[in-house]
Amino acid sequence: MNDVVRLTDVRRSFTQGDVTIDVLQGVNLNVAEGEIVALLGPSGSGKSTLLQAVGLLEGGFSGSIRIDGVEASELNSDDRTTLRREKIGFVYQFHHLLPDFDARENVVLPQLIAGATKPEAIARSERLLSTLGLANRLDHRPSKLSGGEQQRVAVARGLANRPKLILADEPTGNLDEKTADVVLAEFLSLVREEGSAALVATHNERLAQKMDRLVRLHEGRIA
Repeated sequence: MNDVVRLTDVRRSFTQGDVTIDVLQGVNLNVAEGEIVALLGPSGSGKSTLLQAVGLLEGGFSGSIRIDGVEASELNSDDRTTLRREKIGFVYQFHHLLPDFDARENVVLPQLIAGATKPEAIARSERLLSTLGLANRLDHRPSKLSGGEQQRVAVARGLANRPKLILADEPTGNLDEKTADVVLAEFLSLVREEGSAALVATHNERLAQKMDRLVRLHEGRIA
């Protein structure tokens, strides 16, 4: 299988006063098509920084970051935005849903931005949300949804544009253990059904073991 993500010697440092902090110290990592990889590590190990690198969310990184065969360092800002919009979906620990829009609309909007027609966007939104058990909650705004339901909407939104890659940062970290288990199972099932690759950052080894492969990030390096 082809690699959707290929990282070679990725590094990131921050300077605070006279002190340089090396957050990523030569990370090498591949994620193949359709593979779900758990990125396991404690808080402060660099997981979120690595996801920001892969998600092309900020600069300051050295090394090679290839997304679906495209070398990110060779792209200008507009091209990086296009690549991110067309190839990558994001699911965060906190759902970040738009409070004035219902569940369906939260999943429709990113599709419209990406160029889908409204009927196409509505149909896909309803299919994704129904697959996640929210067929009866389509018209509910986030404030009327439980934490688990809100996160399910965030999962549907992350998959809305059929991304080649899903990046998930502690996607169940804000849920109780029972709800986290259910939402993670639904997330993994839907990602596999869609055929996307996924890189999932977590500090929970029990949840990480449910994925296809586990890699450990320790002090900025893949252990």
